[in-house]
Amino acid sequence: MRVTLLGTGGSAGVPMIGGADGSGDWGDCDPAEPRNRRTRSSIVVEGLDKQRLLVDTSPDMRSQLLDCRIPGVDAVLFTHAHADHLTGIDDVRILNRIANRPLPAFASAETLAEITRRFGYAFRPWEPPHFYRPVLQAKSVQHGDVFETAGMSVRVFTQNHGKVETLGLRIENFAYSTDVVALDGAAFTALQDVDTWVVDCFVRNGPHWTHANLDTVAGWVARLRPRRTVLTHMGTEMDWAWMQANLPPGIEAGFDGMVLDIG
Repeated sequence: MRVTLLGTGGSAGVPMIGGADGSGDWGDCDPAEPRNRRTRSSIVVEGLDKQRLLVDTSPDMRSQLLDCRIPGVDAVLFTHAHADHLTGIDDVRILNRIANRPLPAFASAETLAEITRRFGYAFRPWEPPHFYRPVLQAKSVQHGDVFETAGMSVRVFTQNHGKVETLGLRIENFAYSTDVVALDGAAFTALQDVDTWVVDCFVRNGPHWTHANLDTVAGWVARLRPRRTVLTHMGTEMDWAWMQANLPPGIEAGFDGMVLDIG
């Protein structure tokens, strides 16, 4: 199994719009370090049979898929309906054309309701033979469900993201937990014995009311003891060089385009 980190940034990316000369607000991040430039968080999981699951459709999805040389996907999973994980949805129509079929879209019932409210045209039945709009087939899932898609068995679990819940996912010995500030016992059970975990870490210092900070992630890692933990959804506090020098053993910074080969 291969996991590609399409984007590893927070909702505003790094750099954020602004800066003294308009070239971007980098915060604590060094603009000269390419791995500090982060688009909005998303991944692609590819199985041994080369089928691919896209997790979230970020507003940067088009450039992410091109930069990471992803030739197509077979299914989509939405972790939640926040804009930074959703608003690239119109570019799914090109993925439809490549697959020549509608794509299944997995999400919680609440997330599907919100996406349908905002992008209802994406869930209307396909009108063959053309894809002039995205065509998704809603597949409702909930905490603890295990389902088959893109040739893989996917388990989902609920995460606390402040005022909303998000879906975490586990495929074999890999797990992905974007947009999370707290995990309950059921989530820890779903993550038990995970080997490689990609997890939200928006800030160095906290607390943050919707995202994990570094101390929180370190505590989770001490409890779960994954072999490898990779940080994502990082904001402008999370400078690459600082992380290389200061992250605890077993925890590393992700970057846009990073590829994880999962044994």
